[in-house]
Amino acid sequence: MANSKLNQTLGEFIIENQASFKYTSGELSRLINSIRLAAKVVNHEVNKAGLVDIIGNAGDTNIQGEDQQKLDVYANDKFIQTMTKRNIVCGIASEEEDDFIAINSQDENNQNKYVVLIDPLDGSSNIDVNVSVGTIFSIFRRVTPVGTPVTIDDFLQKGNQQVAAGYVVYGTSTMLVYTTGHGVNGFTLNPAIGTFYLSHPDMEFPEDGRIYSVNEGNYIHFPKGIKDYIKYCQMEEGDRPYTSRYIGSLVSDFHRNMIKGGIYMYPKSSLNAKGKLRLLYECNPMAFLAEQANGKASDGFTRIMDIEPTELHERVPFICGSKNMVEKAEEFMRNAE
Repeated sequence: MANSKLNQTLGEFIIENQASFKYTSGELSRLINSIRLAAKVVNHEVNKAGLVDIIGNAGDTNIQGEDQQKLDVYANDKFIQTMTKRNIVCGIASEEEDDFIAINSQDENNQNKYVVLIDPLDGSSNIDVNVSVGTIFSIFRRVTPVGTPVTIDDFLQKGNQQVAAGYVVYGTSTMLVYTTGHGVNGFTLNPAIGTFYLSHPDMEFPEDGRIYSVNEGNYIHFPKGIKDYIKYCQMEEGDRPYTSRYIGSLVSDFHRNMIKGGIYMYPKSSLNAKGKLRLLYECNPMAFLAEQANGKASDGFTRIMDIEPTELHERVPFICGSKNMVEKAEEFMRNAE
């Protein structure tokens, strides 16, 4: 179990717990440190978004056909630059890029072992209205030989092969929350000195919760199992009805539910037949965090981290949160089949 010494800096925590990493070369520690650095830079831009020309549409679309926000592009560039310049990873895949990026792919002496998949600015459409946004990251150990160029196989790994995952939430305070497979710990940024301190050790979902998070505006398009579960959440019985809370930023909704207890749902629908969230950039890392925090994540039938990805920008239905709530939703899904 990770050390739970409050007010440790993130750097101190990484060093003290390095022995618990599956691989102890120090490369993974340096990679998390580089994410920390890029997050501080992005946080600075997010916090001054109303003062400079950084909000609004950038005029382009990403590979998913979604309008890119200026901060999407900025965050994407900063995370890629930081990890590339520090010569830590051998490949990066971003939600904002059409294809993966091979790092030093022509250098036969490149001994880097890790690939990173990242959603640089989740919920960025909320920036204009001053609502919390975040960064999500997922880290895998490459499967192709070290010293050779990375291939798509290094990125299309099941979520259960992740060696680390986490998110940064840029809100009333900025927090970095991550796991290396030994529980989940949260660090809050002290903006006065630019240092992250351990503030939320050993985070866990309550087994039960009273919050359900779903875009009910799409109710008519949802499958029957989800409709039935929403009705169950609204029914006056026992500790129900539950409270509906939906921010529209996955990081923010997940973070609140992990602390307070709840379920997040973005199911498939008649609008999005395969679901909308990306398996590799959003669902896998959040599923890893959820399971490490005593929660659960599935597509309604299958454990998210057991899904075999077939393409870089694959979408899946996503149900995640307090274990008992997710299992109840899965029960409704099975009964509706």
